[in-house]
Amino acid sequence: MVGSARSEQETPDFDVSARVVMAQAEILGSISEEEGRLTRRFATPAMKQANDLVAGWMRDAGMSVSRDHIGNVIGRYAGLPSEAGDGQNAASHPILLLGSHLDTVRDAGKYDGPLGVLVAIACVQRLNEVGQRLPFDIEVAAFADEEGLRYHTAYLGSKAYIGALEPGCLDLVDADGISMEDAIIEFGGDPSQLSTGRSETEELLGYCEVHIEQGPVLEREGLPVGVVSAIAGQTRIMVRFVGEAGHAGTVPMEMRRDALCAAAEFVLITEGLAREEAGLVATVGQLEVMPGASNVIPGEVVLSLDVRHQDDATREDACRLLKEEAARIRSARHVSMEWQVMQETRSVHCSPVFTEELAMAVQMAGHPVRYLASGAGHDAVVLSQVAPVAMLFVRCKGGVSHNPAESVAVEDVAVAIEVLGRFLERLVRGSHGEQGE
Repeated sequence: MVGSARSEQETPDFDVSARVVMAQAEILGSISEEEGRLTRRFATPAMKQANDLVAGWMRDAGMSVSRDHIGNVIGRYAGLPSEAGDGQNAASHPILLLGSHLDTVRDAGKYDGPLGVLVAIACVQRLNEVGQRLPFDIEVAAFADEEGLRYHTAYLGSKAYIGALEPGCLDLVDADGISMEDAIIEFGGDPSQLSTGRSETEELLGYCEVHIEQGPVLEREGLPVGVVSAIAGQTRIMVRFVGEAGHAGTVPMEMRRDALCAAAEFVLITEGLAREEAGLVATVGQLEVMPGASNVIPGEVVLSLDVRHQDDATREDACRLLKEEAARIRSARHVSMEWQVMQETRSVHCSPVFTEELAMAVQMAGHPVRYLASGAGHDAVVLSQVAPVAMLFVRCKGGVSHNPAESVAVEDVAVAIEVLGRFLERLVRGSHGEQGE
């Protein structure tokens, strides 16, 4: 079976692999740095424990395993031996990258991120069990940070993988005052090596990521999986209003410079603007009020702003308008305002060729093809800078994500494993000729 595609008439039991994936997801879901809820931040002991488990599962699936200097766990399943017999090794093969991330948001669900890693491992496991090698290497990446919870800058893992970390990010500090550089050293990495990324001598064919939908469309339409066509652009901004703290009982209302009232007005304006523009979403997810006493007028408020849209010009216009509104509030309320763009990523259109191959794989598995755009960010955004990308969504109950209620059905996971396997088969047939896109 070396290098061959599976017969169309074969009907292997993907449910067995899916049940293994679900059991592994339960185990990973128990690894947290907080009691009673799932929180797994970048470069923490909980992340190390998750990394070690996943590395073991990769080895069991027949992969060699390494960890890079930021903490990504990379499993490699070598391709066909060189026909030349001249001592060439697996590293000379082009690479198809699969995977997702292992970090979480605070109080997370079990499937956002880990599902994509585990489905990829399951596909490699199936190849290994029958001794099948492909004309390219498969790498499965368990990225160390995608959510950005600890340092408020997402995609650290995938950016390091391609050598694209932003200058100065190592100086960022977390809520405990620990710099990213120190955290990486403590985690066993080497910050001085992060600018190199993956070897430029190895050709990257592309990247395919399996992920829960994080929306209600597939469930509403009764479909187990969907094919992603595009990923929305995103801007993350830190906004700070500074007024003057004072006694809640003695400062007259007309003399107050209440930073929280300024922030509250801004939050409602943000919501109103997003409601008026089709496809635009804008969220204030964090609000820090200082000094934070019940009998003190708030003197300073720091808030997070997250703005997304599939059209970059629309997103950029929204950010410009919100900045103007923040400046207007500053003047009207006699406070100061700071506006700092923490991260900005442009929208991504998935590779037309890879997307079509994934759609054909869905059809081969016996399901209708539904194309979806993603409003969430994914590691595919970063990988699109260096290679064609494709994404497969898996139906999730109620469209709920970033929430302990995240839920997927074992039957849908089985479909995802089959579709990803058939996608690999189609690439074996020579349908990956899209370099330089």
